[in-house]
Formats: sequence, structure tokens, C-alpha cells
Amino acid sequence: MPPVRTFLVAALAVAATAVAGPALAAPPGGGGPDVADLPTHINGGVWPTSHVQGVTVDTEGGFVYWSFTQMLVKTDLAGNVIGTVEGLTGHLGDIDLDPRDGRVYGSLEYKAEEAFYIAIFDVDAIDRVGMNAETDGVMTAVHLDEVVEDFTADMDGDGVFDGDTANTADHRYGCSGIDGVSFGPSFGSRGGSPRLMVAYGVYANTERTDNDHQVILEYDVRNWSRYERPLSQSDPHRSGPNRPNGKYFVRTGNTTYGVQNLQYDPYTGNWMMAVYNGTKEEFPNYSFFIVDGDVKPRRGEISGQPEPERGQLLSLVRDGRYDPTTGLHGWDFHGNYGLEALGGGYYYAAEGRAVTVDGQRRQLGEVYLYRWTGESPTPFERVTEPA
Repeated sequence: MPPVRTFLVAALAVAATAVAGPALAAPPGGGGPDVADLPTHINGGVWPTSHVQGVTVDTEGGFVYWSFTQMLVKTDLAGNVIGTVEGLTGHLGDIDLDPRDGRVYGSLEYKAEEAFYIAIFDVDAIDRVGMNAETDGVMTAVHLDEVVEDFTADMDGDGVFDGDTANTADHRYGCSGIDGVSFGPSFGSRGGSPRLMVAYGVYANTERTDNDHQVILEYDVRNWSRYERPLSQSDPHRSGPNRPNGKYFVRTGNTTYGVQNLQYDPYTGNWMMAVYNGTKEEFPNYSFFIVDGDVKPRRGEISGQPEPERGQLLSLVRDGRYDPTTGLHGWDFHGNYGLEALGGGYYYAAEGRAVTVDGQRRQLGEVYLYRWTGESPTPFERVTEPA
């Protein structure tokens, strides 16, 4: 998609005045942010892009950041637009805020160029609508070689890479790129320096057995300043680490485009994975999985691979819905458009839909407030009124 024109974005931002819902009273016992001022609903505006892909919230600063596939939008907690970063021709997916440097990190794909990045936004500098991702100095990018190797893998050995298609034996583990990202401790640990976890997209393909795991890469980003470069989309750079600090596999059954939103939850100490349902009849095809953050990865067989392969395996929380045939646990929830753990058992989950503005098809993004219940089949309940 070509870059969004600034004057159109500005006009739509004005037309899409956002209204926040009622505020929530703080939960008894605390344990998270002061949620008394958090609205139960925030409207992120209407934009001439693809649908909302992810959200992250700076509760201290009072800002919400929205990934709308071809742009990043910054609003306050009332939904008022502060600024936008435009001009992205790739796919901006899930985003998360680094608690140490205050910048927003997001997955960014250019499949035709076989290039995959973590985009890093200097969100403090976003102060107007229509800032350009390439020329306004608000975005750098770090390239991920590991993703390229798996995405372009010639798995059938015919000497030809089949490209961006699900109907092929190529793409190791069914890798379609990257999407879900989140900061949190290393798997099996509650402490230590936050790591950036990056989840693969995975093609939906019912004809193969080697695509039934979610794949998550771990990166220590504290030394990434040596890799960061501004991104020229006409000449994408390849500056980045050769290998991740860790590579992990969690068996869920094949899903449609892998982990759409990945979120570390400090309240439970677990990792939440929101997906589009899979289509293999032999699996329960849940839309929400939770990795047990207290269980250390164990080395074992990555089942279904064309050649025997071992790797670091993660464990799902043994709760929620249970499928005795596959041994899988999961839930039903719609966090695939965006999920943010606010602390203290509260969360924002995003919703998106197409709307028509002045006869033109646009995309609306919103978040609604939820609290954790842990119940099955859905572990959250929506907060509709102040507590």
C-alpha cells in the first residue's frame, strides 16, 4: 500500500473525535497501576489503513500507541490524537513499550524484499499528525536474520523458494514472518532484565505437520544501539544480530498466521498468545493460549519436522479448556487485534472494524477494559462501569 497522504490523515483524525468511557476505581489491594483514571473504553480513531494490529499503553505518561499496519498512532487516554508516523509500506504488527527507554518496539515485515525488522519509535518525539517514518527521525529499525533464514528456507529441496504463499512445503516451521512482540523476563524466570520476545507468523496449511508450533525468539536489546539504522524502504538495510539469544517452541496446533499478539502479564507471570483460529480438524483450534512463565524451557523433540529436530520447548498453562486427544489447553478470547496487560489483573483488548467515512472505507480501532478471572472458556470479564 502506498504511503498515506498527510492531509487525508489529518482530516480523518479530526472527523474521528474519540470519546473515552467511564473511569475505573482502583482494585482492592492494589498490585498494579492506579486504575482510577483509566477509561473503560478508548477510541483510537478512524484511519485509511488496514485494521488495528496492536496497542501498548504508557499509563504513567498517559498515552496509547496504536499500530494500524501502515502507521503508528499516538493518542492520550481520552483518545485525542497527538501525532502519527506514516509512510510505512510494509506490515507493522504488534507493538510494545520498553519499560527502560520508553520507546515503542514493533514487528515490521517486507516479505517481497525478504526483510524483517523490529521498528523502534522515539515516541516522545511524536508531536504532530503526518510525521514520516523515513525522514523525520522518529523511527529506526533492526534487522532479524534468523527470521529471514526460516522464512526463505527451501524445505522441499527443489532449489526454488516459493515466496509468500501458504500452499508450499517451503518456510521452515511454516514461518510467514513475525508479528507478536512483548517485553518480559526470560522464560521460567520472574526477574532479570526484560527481554524482547518476538513471535513468528505461521501460515495456515493443513497439508503439513511441521507447522504446529508457535516459534518465539528472545533478544537482549540492551546493545542494539550498534544495530539501529534509519530505514530506507527502497533500499532496506540488513543491520542486526546474527542470532537471537534464545529460540523457543510451544505446541498449540497450526494457527492462521501465528501469534498475532504476544503479551507478558506481570499479574500472573505468564505469557499470553492471541491467535487467529487454526483449521486443522485434529486440533481444538483455540484462539488464546497462555505459556506458563514459571516453567523453564526443556530440551525436547520439535514434533512433526521432516528430519528429527530438538529444541527448547515451552509449556502451556494447564488450565482453561482442555482437549484430551492432543493434550492442549487454551481459551476463547479475541485479543488478536491488540492486548495490553496494565498490571493488577487489568487489561486492554483491542477491537477493529471497517467503517465508511464520506463514502470511503476506513478502519476504526478501539480498546475495552477487562479484568482477569481465570475462568473457562474465557479468562477475562469486561469492565463496563466504574467499580
